[in-house]
Amino acid sequence: MSAPRAYRGLTWDHPRGYVALERAAQRARADGLDLRWERQPLEGFESHPIEDLAERYDLIVLDHPHIGDAVAGDCLQPLESLFDAATLAGWRAQSIGRSFESYCYGGTQWALPLDAATQVAAAREDRLDGPLPQQWSEVLALARRQPVCLSLAGPHAALSLFSMAAAHGDAPAASEPGRLFAGKGAVAAWELLSELNALAFRGWAALNPIGILDAMARNAEAVYCPLVYGYVNYAVAGEGRQPLRFGDVPAGPGGSLGSTLGGTGLAVSRRATVDDTLRAHLAALMGPAMQRDFIPFADGQPSAREAWADARVNAAWNGFYAQTQATLEQAIVRPRHPGYIPFQTEASALVRNALADRLAAAPALAALQSLYASRRPAGSEV
Repeated sequence: MSAPRAYRGLTWDHPRGYVALERAAQRARADGLDLRWERQPLEGFESHPIEDLAERYDLIVLDHPHIGDAVAGDCLQPLESLFDAATLAGWRAQSIGRSFESYCYGGTQWALPLDAATQVAAAREDRLDGPLPQQWSEVLALARRQPVCLSLAGPHAALSLFSMAAAHGDAPAASEPGRLFAGKGAVAAWELLSELNALAFRGWAALNPIGILDAMARNAEAVYCPLVYGYVNYAVAGEGRQPLRFGDVPAGPGGSLGSTLGGTGLAVSRRATVDDTLRAHLAALMGPAMQRDFIPFADGQPSAREAWADARVNAAWNGFYAQTQATLEQAIVRPRHPGYIPFQTEASALVRNALADRLAAAPALAALQSLYASRRPAGSEV
């Protein structure tokens, strides 16, 4: 009898990214699956070229904005070639918010939403002088009384602006092809971000979301962050860490909870020869037993809506899921066209520099539009 085919997978180096996958793969060895997971830093997950990874790994945990480059590079297998239409439709129906559709591009599904996340609000409730802000105006008022931080390092400056614009009715790339923002909503968002940045605590300016949440849980130099990618792991106490309170992001003038979808998808590279054992394992990861009863108790954040509403799951994680579900349901999907990832990196640097210079909305947004137009191939899907 021949040895089982060996598969290599790549995920990201945080318990939310690897614990459930590694434990599930260990369990599946009894069924004959030889799958070994390797890890890369969060920054690599956010920006490493997907074509390079697909040459070396069979399974890749990725973010949805990489899909356009992956399709252009023809480096992933369409999931329609591995699963029937009814199965994919069932997974679409069970997935929270737009987590499933974010991996659909050009009418084809390229990854499974293994993990669901978006920007949410985080606080040290024991240090906060009142309830979590419900409106952006309340965030400004809080920032004048207590230290409030912003998540602006890496790609997050642009993503914060995107979310604030969406809260003001101006989600990015939603108005017309090739146009980043429609107008007034983005202007209001820029003015809000600029004012808040001038008031914000700056001690954690270089930290990614994990670093911000860890610092807040350990020393609470800042007591509140209105937009930071949620990590359920910080909702409970840990060694040297206090639990954080997570909640919905502040609402815009019309009540919209502007937030930019994150989470991760599980894609199959062209180099993989998928056998029935691997196919069954991928299906199991999306099944109710894994999504509700396994992944939430292995440091993960499931993509199934049922898990986010489950009383036992919420009891284990101090209500993290129920307290942020509304934000996730309304989260926007970023552009996914080829060239988006370098745009996101450059746009974030532009936003940080413009904020530091207290640039007005008109020139800042014009510079972003010029950059977007230069990075988006003509005629490409958003």
